[in-house]
Amino acid sequence: MAMDSDEKLRLLGGTEDLDEERRAYSPAHSPQMRQAPGAAGIYWAAARGRRVPLLRALRTNVCELDCRYCAINRHRDTRRASFRPEELARTFMQMHERGMVVGIFLSSGVAGGPDRTAEKLIETVELLRERYRYRGYVHLKVMPGQSPDYIRRAFELADRLSINLEAPTPDHLARIAPSKDFWRHLVAPMREVVRLQRLHPEKLRAGQITQMVVGAAGDSDRDILAATQWLYGELGMRRVYYSAYRPVCGEVLAPPASDLREHRLYQADWLMRFYGFRLEELPFGPGGSLPQDMDPKLAWALRHPELFPVEVNRAPREWLLRVPGIGPESAQRIVRRRREGAIRSLEELRGLGVVVRRALPFLLLDGRYLADRAAARALWARKHEEAPRQLSLPWEADPLAAAAAVVGLRAAS
Repeated sequence: MAMDSDEKLRLLGGTEDLDEERRAYSPAHSPQMRQAPGAAGIYWAAARGRRVPLLRALRTNVCELDCRYCAINRHRDTRRASFRPEELARTFMQMHERGMVVGIFLSSGVAGGPDRTAEKLIETVELLRERYRYRGYVHLKVMPGQSPDYIRRAFELADRLSINLEAPTPDHLARIAPSKDFWRHLVAPMREVVRLQRLHPEKLRAGQITQMVVGAAGDSDRDILAATQWLYGELGMRRVYYSAYRPVCGEVLAPPASDLREHRLYQADWLMRFYGFRLEELPFGPGGSLPQDMDPKLAWALRHPELFPVEVNRAPREWLLRVPGIGPESAQRIVRRRREGAIRSLEELRGLGVVVRRALPFLLLDGRYLADRAAARALWARKHEEAPRQLSLPWEADPLAAAAAVVGLRAAS
């Protein structure tokens, strides 16, 4: 029996395909895109500090690729369905007119080759733009190996384009997606989008994004973040998303990656994008892993006690950004506030957005060291003749106490 549109939406709007905007986590570890309870295909997406409902759907879950991490690859024994472009456009507009969704994210399994697949997606959006006069948000997935002509057509219609890199290097990709060529199928389309953006900077207002599956191919955090640095620097990627690997359909490529590991990658990503950190500065441990017991900014600070404490009333913005508990906005507020005179109290720092409990062990205020606990731990360390770095061992019990001890030794000396 043929499926009706509602049944297709329940199937194609809920497929677990490890998409970047569905599983992404911000540095606060809050989902960027959550499915609305009981509503097929509707996801709440984070956008400029607010949450908006999007229709997220596959046009088809028929796929000729063999990506081993994906629930819809050609070898899976799963129920298959496809929307016709007119059917999908009409379904979206009905939901939009009822106020259920404000935008659409269209993806697809690859059926009939990348360009044939792209043609069906583009036809759907052309119907929305031309027949239904829809002018709202459209995110289109670019198919692996999609030709420049079809990329250009998608570029003209969409607000955002994405193609999933999935793995940080060609070798890693070959382990989990044997039919994809890293450079030809994935990077070449990304470069074409960049070329079009340079020619038409007024278009594609939400930019180009990508995703990597974390842990499926034996990749380290260093491997992933090296690729991230390249994607931001060389390809001008608007955002890189990370999705912790989960085995699907009984095929286990590697142990499942933890949500915490995914979260640490987002934190490190933000350090590179907004805090001025370089890849080589990140606090990788053995095997290229980020620390799991504390955030990477705190771990970096504990490795560099010689750089702290920082004087709040004199430090430049780039050094304030290195202090745990101070972010880009609070650092900028501190700089602006200092033009009016010196900051005198912890309450002022709190009012400027500083997370004082985290920042205290690393700050001086007019030459005064503010972390009383640090002084006590420093005396304890001197009594036992322990080196500052040894005091960072009990991180799991109390990372901030360890921070205060490490920095306190320097402040008290």
